[in-house]
Amino acid sequence: MSDTPNESLLRRIADALDRIDPPRTALPDFFAASAYVWHADDTRLEPVARVNRVPIALLKGIDQARDTLLNNTRRFAQGLPANNALLWGARGMGKSSLIKAVHAAILGELNNLILIEIHREEIPSLPRLLPMLRDEKSRNFIIFCDDLSFDGHDDTYKSLKALLEGGIEGRPANVLFYATSNRRHLMPRDMIENERSTAITPAEAVDEKVSLSDRFGLWLGFHNCDQETFFAMVDAYAKQFGLDMAIKALHADAIEWSMTRGARSGRVAWQFIQDLAGRMGKNIDL
Repeated sequence: MSDTPNESLLRRIADALDRIDPPRTALPDFFAASAYVWHADDTRLEPVARVNRVPIALLKGIDQARDTLLNNTRRFAQGLPANNALLWGARGMGKSSLIKAVHAAILGELNNLILIEIHREEIPSLPRLLPMLRDEKSRNFIIFCDDLSFDGHDDTYKSLKALLEGGIEGRPANVLFYATSNRRHLMPRDMIENERSTAITPAEAVDEKVSLSDRFGLWLGFHNCDQETFFAMVDAYAKQFGLDMAIKALHADAIEWSMTRGARSGRVAWQFIQDLAGRMGKNIDL
């Protein structure tokens, strides 16, 4: 039986309303996993069965940053005031590893903390993600963006600024934003210098761009490690995985490895341990 003209009109109106205001995306079961990846293309949170992370005890040479971030995250999980955090500095020194390790450490104390990874290019979709989390009162969420930075004429940072502190709705009380970057102000120096040289009011132009990093209450700096710290990293990994080797020989191999890489860092230490375990015929599992 065909629709009457009125029924057909009403059906078209209903379809148009659905397109304007689509059904709310169903939330995942936040009791099923402790970590998720945000997919903006289909507005979906994908659970992560096993997070790729290092135990916090194996992170060496970053004690102050570790303790500061751990205490901030603990307060947040307890429902107390806490700050957004920017971890910046040298490559391979454990910035993203620390965030994931702190999350695991707090889960051992309070089972109410969810880690959500968002990719840098999906930052503009935050206004869609935050309302999904705002009403989930039984859980606290850390939104984690690794290697956050902005270049050229990218104005994505403006939406992030508003969401961190300046939006009319404000950041939900149960959400924190943690980010890592090699840049303290999240933008390359030549981009900032270009603003100084070309803007009509240079100071205002520069302030507008670097003010994004000011929205993070915590700035935790990571710097290149010395040889003693590098040895401490290697020793901790070797002990953790039962790689029995004389200390002098272990350190000599580690020095040779770091020289071929032209750097000493936590990442280089981990790569050396993977190579050493392979040569010794041992499997390593975090």
